[in-house]
Amino acid sequence: MIVEPKFKGAILLSVHPEGCKKFVEEQINYVKNCEAKYVGSKKALIIGASSGYGLATRISLAFGGSKTDTIGVSFESGPKGRRIGTAGWFNNIAFKEAAENEGLVAKNFIGDAFSFEMKDQVIEYIKEEFGGKVDLVIYSLASGRRTDPVDGVTYISALKSTTGGVEGPTINVESGELDHQVMGDATPEELKSTVKVMGGEDWALWTNALADAGVLAEGARTYAYSYVGPKATHGIYKDGTIGAAKRHLENTANELDKLMKDKVGGEAYVTVNKALVTKASAYIPIFPVYAAALFKVMKEMGLHEGCIEQTHRLFASMIYGDSPVIDEDRRIRPDDWEMREDVQAAVDALWAKVTPENFKELTDYEGFRRDFLKLGGFEVDGVDYTKEIDVAALSELQP
Repeated sequence: MIVEPKFKGAILLSVHPEGCKKFVEEQINYVKNCEAKYVGSKKALIIGASSGYGLATRISLAFGGSKTDTIGVSFESGPKGRRIGTAGWFNNIAFKEAAENEGLVAKNFIGDAFSFEMKDQVIEYIKEEFGGKVDLVIYSLASGRRTDPVDGVTYISALKSTTGGVEGPTINVESGELDHQVMGDATPEELKSTVKVMGGEDWALWTNALADAGVLAEGARTYAYSYVGPKATHGIYKDGTIGAAKRHLENTANELDKLMKDKVGGEAYVTVNKALVTKASAYIPIFPVYAAALFKVMKEMGLHEGCIEQTHRLFASMIYGDSPVIDEDRRIRPDDWEMREDVQAAVDALWAKVTPENFKELTDYEGFRRDFLKLGGFEVDGVDYTKEIDVAALSELQP
């Protein structure tokens, strides 16, 4: 079959396997050719490793100087019948192939990262086949639902306000238009559920399980990825249900930092990353318009970073470098360029002029749209999208 982009609102329904592979190769080539190199982790576990910041982390660690062996955990599905599968499935395959060609270990675990069973499987693998210990644990999981392994309840997150509602413009990638979106106020149950899904509870379960099993190396570090953003998105990221989950994540980091120091002389931090197009962020109301305006400003200023550029700078300059940016709330801030006063002033001025009629010209809508499509393997340079995909052959590939 010939695969073309198919949308449902802010969800990309189709996947192009060859495009996914090329996009992974594109990120690997960036890291290999980047002047910034670092020596850090030798054995890393990335929870949420198949796309976005998690995938970029794996690529930077493997090809950015450290030559890190990695374990990736993700919930993905492969080809079945005429269904091609998910982008993350093919990202995992492409990364594994590239890493193994360099003599690195790249183990993929596919399944529910929230479960005790997955934690047990990973720990057993670390003990028996991965040298016994890991020195870096990255938590980059993005999900809209979570079954708590303790109480067995499945919680579903809600993108809602806690201050009486939020409304504003958002980009409908399917229609190519600017829509007005209203985000209602959350019920107490919706607030609780969002914190259960997107807060730090599972990160703590993973860290405690790894520590109790004795598979954390001396000096091991763990980091969870987050986002805060400017005033334009505070109704969601600071005051909304997501904001409550982010605060829980930050409180968890402080608790885990004590654990890591006591157990292995290590550390735990939240890192606040730049606004980028990910599977999760594209779905969040208002955020796409802000991101498109931000991209326009940062590209004009020569400051723009995509996912791989941001992640590689985080590791090369901050985590394993000598230029960490840490705020008063003990958060690492690779979003420092985004939050510069001159950048935010220019974004605010642009935002004030945006209308449904002019947003494509005023903002970097095309850049935002292309980044969104690349998540599914579309609009990647060097791919022949007129070529038919052999689904049967794809079924033989395993991550």
